[in-house]
Amino acid sequence: MNAPHAFDAPQDPWATLTRRPVPAAMREALKARFGSRCSEALALREQHGRDESPLDVDPPDVVVFAESKEDIAAVLALAHVYQVPVIPYGAGTSLEGHLLAVQGGVSLDVSRMNRILEIHADDLTVTVQAGVTRHQLNAELRHLGLFFPIDPGADASLGGMAATRASGTNAVRYGTMRENVLGLTVVTAQGDLIRTGTRARKSSAGYDLTRLYVGSEGTLGVIAEVTLRLYPLPEAVSAAVCSFPSIDAAVRTTIAIIQMGVPIARCELLDAHAVRAVNRHDRLSLPESPMLLMEFHGSPAGVQEQATTVQELARELGGTDFEWATTPEDRTRLWTARHHAYLSALQMRPGCRCVTTDTCVPISRLAESIQASVDEVEASGLPYFIVGHVGDGNFHMGYLIDPAQPAERAVAERLSAQMVARALKLEGTCTGEHGIGLHKQAFLLEEAGAGAVSQMQALKRALDPHNIMNPGKIFALD
Repeated sequence: MNAPHAFDAPQDPWATLTRRPVPAAMREALKARFGSRCSEALALREQHGRDESPLDVDPPDVVVFAESKEDIAAVLALAHVYQVPVIPYGAGTSLEGHLLAVQGGVSLDVSRMNRILEIHADDLTVTVQAGVTRHQLNAELRHLGLFFPIDPGADASLGGMAATRASGTNAVRYGTMRENVLGLTVVTAQGDLIRTGTRARKSSAGYDLTRLYVGSEGTLGVIAEVTLRLYPLPEAVSAAVCSFPSIDAAVRTTIAIIQMGVPIARCELLDAHAVRAVNRHDRLSLPESPMLLMEFHGSPAGVQEQATTVQELARELGGTDFEWATTPEDRTRLWTARHHAYLSALQMRPGCRCVTTDTCVPISRLAESIQASVDEVEASGLPYFIVGHVGDGNFHMGYLIDPAQPAERAVAERLSAQMVARALKLEGTCTGEHGIGLHKQAFLLEEAGAGAVSQMQALKRALDPHNIMNPGKIFALD
């Protein structure tokens, strides 16, 4: 399949953007306000100038560590005056170049904003600072019999998860950050503090600013605090792995599970390459063939019923080697291996970089979307692996490239474009959860259309007239 014309843009169009230096007066003001929490050290700047993408961009000019929403406001007030870019930084786990300083400026690290501010167990809500990570939150909630289910794999910051509209392994049952963020405290591009939403489960009061900022990738303001929905820990949990003769059989089993209305909590696909990688990395002995990793939540009887139904469906489509994990230790072993899939795959080709892409399609079109993508990468000869939150039609392709061979990245980018073009043709999206960042801007234009992107640009100009909030991301501004 040929990629649409919109995908024929230069490979690194952000390389033409002009850097905007941080004036000496602003540097001095930051040092006076933050002291040792403001750094120009090269090693620290380089650390804050890389994410998990294969993209290389010069680092930011300054790194500032915020410890409160007032700290964020102070940085943005200065940035507004001097018209200097500010790039929010949480845990650094983004995959599409979200935190790269394409125009220089200040990397604003919120990882020290790690306080859990309020837990309202009776209302199933919690308010946290943006730097709190999901592991930290769930460790605090466990003794209350509660948890926060959104699990993108990495131990990401909750502010970053809101900014990128993250989802992950539990989304098939619990939704994404879009459904689970009730309210935000945001610092605007002018340095003002605003509050969006409340702890109420619904509202029809004015524009839904919460949904505007969730998924905005730091381009409209900096998320300082997040109010989230919580859930009771399920009474019973059971996990299982099941191997299949082909990816197609595994995916068709997933489709049957969803279409039958089985309330499965997680349904993850690993192809044979991914299974082989996690076996080596985590010293497991899983059959090295396409595999579904599933989890069931509910009452003991409900979990048993779900598991029995799924096992019968899988067997009809060639599923074998069921392995059940009912103890917390066994479940943790399996899910830890799944979350290690990306790093495990990198070790299969030492020194490589990974060009990753994700798409999401209507569940009924998932099998053909994945199989066509597999056929294309197999024909190319490029090493690859597949993992996917296939219960909601989302899958990830990782192309393992030699960074010293530009031709390999060119092949990976071509395959990625073909995969996205196919998803759009199947009425899906160019990204289920990675976000747009730097890497998928042409795809957004193809998916949303020029009119919709123009509306997004108008919102950006209205809220950030100096284009200082994470500039160069999602779309270009004239």
